[in-house]
Amino acid sequence: MPRSTLIRFCALLALATSMLGLHACGQVELHGTVLDPPTPAPDFTLVAHTGAPFRLSEQRGKVVLLFFGFTNCPDVCPTALSDMAAVQRKLGSDAEQVQVAFVTLDPERDTPARLAKYMAAFNPRFLGLHGTPAEIAPIIKAYGVTMARRELPNSALKYTIDHSPFIYVIDKTGSWRELLQDGVPIADMANDIRYFIHNGG
Repeated sequence: MPRSTLIRFCALLALATSMLGLHACGQVELHGTVLDPPTPAPDFTLVAHTGAPFRLSEQRGKVVLLFFGFTNCPDVCPTALSDMAAVQRKLGSDAEQVQVAFVTLDPERDTPARLAKYMAAFNPRFLGLHGTPAEIAPIIKAYGVTMARRELPNSALKYTIDHSPFIYVIDKTGSWRELLQDGVPIADMANDIRYFIHNGG
């Protein structure tokens, strides 16, 4: 990852931590960067890899784990998706109240078929979301996603995308509650999500 992009990532995390704080919610200690008070998650509509429209505000009643990435991502995306799949297994029957949504940052290459195959490799209930660059750009801005396309002249991939690694936790009322990222133990992530399932709105 280029140093300039890494610096932006660190600055974003530092800003979020200083503004939002890491703390307990009631008597439950949460393990990510917590939004206090919670803020309404910016609404958007894209198309799921299934062909059905996906509107965030229509997911009320479920906890949404929102992630921005791309299928050719070599590290951050498969790590985050593997973590979310492990969390789903840890949740047991509570997993039915959670929806993982993966917004592509690479609509040029991430077709519905490609997203379908990629999601299935982690969990068949995960939804890959796509749209035009013009449709995705304001969503990226609304969620403060940091991304930069980097050319790879000596690779068959031609380019990659450096991007922020956060999982956005949105509760059942549509409020953005927490940012999670790699390094939080699966058991702790699952406990946070379970808290929002049963107490988060």
